[in-house]
Amino acid sequence: MVEYASLYMFAAVCLLLMLGYPVAFTLAGTALGFAAGGILLGHFDAGFLSALPGRVFGTINNTTLIAVPLFILMGTILEKSKIAEELLGSMARVFGSLKGGLGISVVVVGALLAASTGIVGATVVTMGLLSLPSMLRAGYSPALATGTICATGTLGQIIPPSIALVLLGDILGNAYQQAQLKMHVAATKTVSVGDLFIGALVPGLMLVVAYILYLWCVAHLKPEAAPPAEETRISSREVLQGLLPPLALIALVLGSILLGAATPTEAAGFGAVGALLLALLRRQLSLQRLREAVISTMEVTCMVFMILIGAAIFSLVFRGFGGEELIHHLFEQLPGGVLGATLVVMVVIFLLGFILDFIEITFVVVPIVAPILLAMGLDPIWLGVMIAINLQTSFLTPPFGFALFYLRGVAPPDLHTGAIYRGVLPFIIIQLLLIVALWYWPSIATWLPTLLK
Repeated sequence: MVEYASLYMFAAVCLLLMLGYPVAFTLAGTALGFAAGGILLGHFDAGFLSALPGRVFGTINNTTLIAVPLFILMGTILEKSKIAEELLGSMARVFGSLKGGLGISVVVVGALLAASTGIVGATVVTMGLLSLPSMLRAGYSPALATGTICATGTLGQIIPPSIALVLLGDILGNAYQQAQLKMHVAATKTVSVGDLFIGALVPGLMLVVAYILYLWCVAHLKPEAAPPAEETRISSREVLQGLLPPLALIALVLGSILLGAATPTEAAGFGAVGALLLALLRRQLSLQRLREAVISTMEVTCMVFMILIGAAIFSLVFRGFGGEELIHHLFEQLPGGVLGATLVVMVVIFLLGFILDFIEITFVVVPIVAPILLAMGLDPIWLGVMIAINLQTSFLTPPFGFALFYLRGVAPPDLHTGAIYRGVLPFIIIQLLLIVALWYWPSIATWLPTLLK
């Protein structure tokens, strides 16, 4: 039974996280507890822990991860300075008089905000507070309104620039190097966060277009569910002032990465400074709001890096107990070869998405399974995009999806939870169709990175 110690440790972590213990300390504490027991019983080599200082220093010295606090700061400044709220208001006044126009405005603005923050909870809560009252006042079906907001809030998992893609890209880059070394590849290739950004762009835009088409169809087939909002006049100058600056900022940040003019870290720095200057020029950022944005950025950044350190300890102990070899052996026994193993991993990640956030899954699960899957021949960009959309779908799926709980917390008390569950089902179907399309046509995610290389 000692050979399964790594799986017992993984199960213990999941159980403790379900009981509500802090993620970072649960990962580190459980791993060290199992390591101590293994050392005492003579089943664990303490030498594995000697690699921990190098892992921590490597994390501190990783320039790619500097993009995390910078992108978070960019998103929080756009949120705290009310620029995102103004953007939504401008879009609603432009399209709100059309059938389904208000819902389409929510999708577009929510996608931009989700991409800027990359934190599902923050986006869903923000969009719920900003747009849900407006949609309900306009006569939207509660199910359609809540489903649109929940689905839009999860777009930050797949639309670049996204914190989720930054973290996932860094982990997959390391995993790809490990896989090639195991395959004895002399001239190893690299996969960067920018490559994953480019690969996720087309699937992300496909989701946004699919959401908009669904809202347009509902508005025309069932007009009472998505009626036009009250018509309000807005000048072209007001439109440009409300829409152009934030859209231009996000376009410049993403465009500089896609064109190879800047690394994701450099683009993140440009985005943070640009958001700050934009808020100052509009006189929408007081000292108090700047303080709130900086504190919020610090809190999320500390959480991310503490989890990363805890995950480093966990992965060392997991490997020390032979967990990687055990998983590799189990994958080889699965029917269907690499496709069967990939399907099992996707199902497990989907289920874990009910109890773990994307940060924990990225730092704990992906480093375990990704090197094995990549060594079996999978494309790292395709795998990263599939994981991101899979997690996005998991966060949206009743009854445990995180996005549903976040919106329930800010929704009016008289809005039934069943309406939220009904509202997200069509969006879940859309995302599942995209996953199936990516499964059969991986080039949806891989052709653009290949073209731009």
